[in-house]
Amino acid sequence: MNNKIEKIQVFGSGCPSCKKLFELTKQVVGELEITTEVEYVTDLQKIMKLGVMTLPILAINDQVVSAGVIPKPEKLKKLISDYQPKNSNTTPKSGCSCGLGCCC
Repeated sequence: MNNKIEKIQVFGSGCPSCKKLFELTKQVVGELEITTEVEYVTDLQKIMKLGVMTLPILAINDQVVSAGVIPKPEKLKKLISDYQPKNSNTTPKSGCSCGLGCCC
């Protein structure tokens, strides 16, 4: 399993969709046997610092990996298990409309 994951956060307003992503993320993290705790962040200032205004947001190690959707459990597992830190040479996937490189 990927041991590069130090922090997993779900950013949201407290709405049902954001809470659902938080609960689903905790479930998937448990299934993947990752020991990192999932944090739920509702602080508007922290959300604004991400530069992404579509909630809910999933971030790993302060890197946004999903925004504006609740991925299906299998997609969420893939996002987490395939996580690779971005470096300065990383460019978004082609066809990505959000600029994050995480669109399906």
